Amino acid sequence: MQRGDEPGGMTVFALLRVTPIKEGDITADVAAAIEALEEHDVEYETTPMATTLEADDVGELFAACAAAHEAVDAAEVHTLVQVDEKREKDMTASDKVDAVESELGREAKSAEGVDDRE
Repeated sequence: MQRGDEPGGMTVFALLRVTPIKEGDITADVAAAIEALEEHDVEYETTPMATTLEADDVGELFAACAAAHEAVDAAEVHTLVQVDEKREKDMTASDKVDAVESELGREAKSAEGVDDRE
């Protein structure tokens, strides 16, 4: 995610995980939740375990999370939202990763792929 060039930077981050509780494949449900984010002023990146969101406004961030939750068509839906709001400093998600990588002196991922391990 690269919105740090915008005036004011990004100040609100969230980890979002929307999980339909049902039998069978949930891929279409997860895709619907991700698609719902497009209607909101948030940047996002989806990983195998969750989606990271960035927004300028905490209200917009929560609205995006609610839309993702509501987009899932299942009898039961579990949604996890973890919010980090920087109220006194501007920072992007990539700034946070860059800081860790700087401390490590390398990228914050394994040098070898999981399939390469014995």
